Amino acid sequence: MNKKISPKVHVAIIASRFNDFITKALLNVCVIELKHQGLTDAQMTIVWVPGSFEIPLMALKLAKKKNIDAVICLGAVIRGDTYHFEVVANEVARGMMDVSLLSQKPIVMGVLTVDTIDQAQKRAQDKGGHNKGRDCAMTAMDMVRLLNIL
Repeated sequence: MNKKISPKVHVAIIASRFNDFITKALLNVCVIELKHQGLTDAQMTIVWVPGSFEIPLMALKLAKKKNIDAVICLGAVIRGDTYHFEVVANEVARGMMDVSLLSQKPIVMGVLTVDTIDQAQKRAQDKGGHNKGRDCAMTAMDMVRLLNIL
């Protein structure tokens, strides 16, 4: 598949401020990978939201923009002692899927749902190619290419 990216492609990235010690690492590697894929700073919009629960609304707002081709959603929901983890994790995932289907644009799930801080840090480290931010950038660009072919 041709990996050339049009200068008209624009990707939005939403990052959660809650657990930002994780989301900052995800965002950093995501941006590096998007640049590796050929995007410039001008082709990226970065928006910070208070927490992961707020991501779907912002994703919908951004996906409705004609110049946005894909939205990458980055956050970290870490299990605690209450049912809150399940509520947030499930609703954020459902919300992102709803936005993707409604907008017919890629809404890429980069919200980590983990049991421990250690698990989140392992998914956000830039060692061994296992950073979820990198995975999300590659997924977004693959989906943009595929949708442009169709």
